[in-house]
Amino acid sequence: MADEKFSRNVLFWGEDFQKKLSSKHVFVFGLGGVGGFALESLARCGIENFTIIDFDTVSPSNINRQIIATNSTIGMKKAEVFAQRLKDINPNINLRIFNTFYDEKLNKKIFSQKSDFVIDAIDSMKPKIQLLKYCHENKIPVVTSLGAGNRVDPTQLKICDISQIQNSKCSFMKNVIKNLKNVGIEDNLTVIISDEKPHSNKKILTEDEIETNDGKIMIKKITPASTPFVPAVCGYYMAWWVISKFLNK
Repeated sequence: MADEKFSRNVLFWGEDFQKKLSSKHVFVFGLGGVGGFALESLARCGIENFTIIDFDTVSPSNINRQIIATNSTIGMKKAEVFAQRLKDINPNINLRIFNTFYDEKLNKKIFSQKSDFVIDAIDSMKPKIQLLKYCHENKIPVVTSLGAGNRVDPTQLKICDISQIQNSKCSFMKNVIKNLKNVGIEDNLTVIISDEKPHSNKKILTEDEIETNDGKIMIKKITPASTPFVPAVCGYYMAWWVISKFLNK
């Protein structure tokens, strides 16, 4: 009999599939609003093997939308908070943790173990393209989020192939598509996108100093507006897509 905590899952997809899920290994890049909800829902599905990659710490501005962000976790490494939380959900979970800013130089180390699926919730352009390029070249199943910021309406989210995107209103999405095209990726990439026109009352340019394996780097970006609704639903969509692919197999 399957573990009782997953008994409601079993009522839907059966004990055999529940057992198969426990052996799957999912890599989650980015543990913010999107990646965090995707990761936790996959753990609650019964997946027991994860590789998680995130350099960041919990900040007060995360509290409005990130599942691990509370007053008690401010200042803590997101990956470490998730390690505690996931083990509390399921003590059988095995975790590989990379408390670092993702860069393609880490691919050999990160992908030294087989990935059954990659969730890309990275919000910086260069590492996002590097990761998707690596997955494409190595035929690793991946689903990517192309923008949950500056939106409020989760009903406008949808899952599609990148080749189906037309007349995007989002500059970030346009830049991702352009950069992916430059590395030869124009189709066969599952994306979660929003048809909602991005909105922000104010543009705030931030500059963050980030520790990497090669030393410190400066990241400049415009801080997006973000609501509790869209990142969470986007994360759930990504997790559902992963499970649906496992079910189809």
